[in-house]
Amino acid sequence: MSALFTPLPLRGVTLSNRVALAPMCQYRADADGRPNDWHRVHLGARAVGGAGLVLTEATAVVPEGRISPQDTGIWSGAQVDAWRPITAFVTRQGSVPAVQLAHAGFKASTYRPWAPRRGGVPDADGGWTPVGPGAEPFVPGYRTPTALDAAGVEAVVGAFGAAAARAVDAGFAAVEIHAAHGYLLHEFLSPLTNRRTDGYGGDRAGRMRLAVEVARTVRAAVGEEVPVLARISVTDWVDGGWTVDDSVVLAGELAAAGVDLVDCSSGGASPDARIPVGPGYQVPLAARVRRDAGVPTGAVGLIVEPEQAERIVADGEADLVLLGRELLRDPYWPRRAATKLGADPGWPDPYARAC
Repeated sequence: MSALFTPLPLRGVTLSNRVALAPMCQYRADADGRPNDWHRVHLGARAVGGAGLVLTEATAVVPEGRISPQDTGIWSGAQVDAWRPITAFVTRQGSVPAVQLAHAGFKASTYRPWAPRRGGVPDADGGWTPVGPGAEPFVPGYRTPTALDAAGVEAVVGAFGAAAARAVDAGFAAVEIHAAHGYLLHEFLSPLTNRRTDGYGGDRAGRMRLAVEVARTVRAAVGEEVPVLARISVTDWVDGGWTVDDSVVLAGELAAAGVDLVDCSSGGASPDARIPVGPGYQVPLAARVRRDAGVPTGAVGLIVEPEQAERIVADGEADLVLLGRELLRDPYWPRRAATKLGADPGWPDPYARAC
């Protein structure tokens, strides 16, 4: 029996297999942060393709938390209404719809990747002043953030909780907290970006405080049956930055706060990172967190071949495999992989005659 195609129970939800669509920004939302037909087709196609878990792109919990003006959000009732037909379709295909709750911090208000301009979006083009742990921009050309005060930090925690409740109302069966890639929660975690001297800075416990408080608040907002995942950057890949050892401690704290699975990515806090990119390059990070923190993990990063994904799960390196680029290239990768690994591909009836 294929390990990759065994069910994965998470609280009150069971994934039909261990393949997930990784969260990938689409930069196609309407001006008010509402998802549209693009998202329905993008996410729906991966559900039809057989992914057990279908994660949205980074979905902002507040308007100023968007990476770009074209990001999706979940801070309003109108957005909840727009998400409902998408989550309903994904659910009908047998996949579990999940939303990645995000705040971009000092990386907010930037142009989408294919725009003719780079860097920070000015107010005149629909931009805004971002926030962060301090008042320094990520890199020259990005907008200068406002440092969050105590009330601002408290508001961020509340915004994640309110967004989590809206997510359940919108039909999402699981939520993921985005604490990776140099966005706000990661900015507080990393000593490269957090130089605060209050209770949300200083030592590792202080820098972890915001992420743990968000996890605790999200868990309370969604109840006991809804799985909560957290994506973290396991290492900054920079001397003096956030480390794998730090992530092992963080994973334990997140689990105690109600997180069910830690999605293990890396990098994003520094433009100076030297990342050894290659097939499965982040899998050892997921394996280390799983082993030393004793928590379920997800592995991501240039996972392409079915046999590669199968080994990751079968060897106990991770409980879930998240595919990004490969599922962009082939939405039906899970069903093709199932065939190759001797599992039931479960093609939908309208497609079965071609398979």
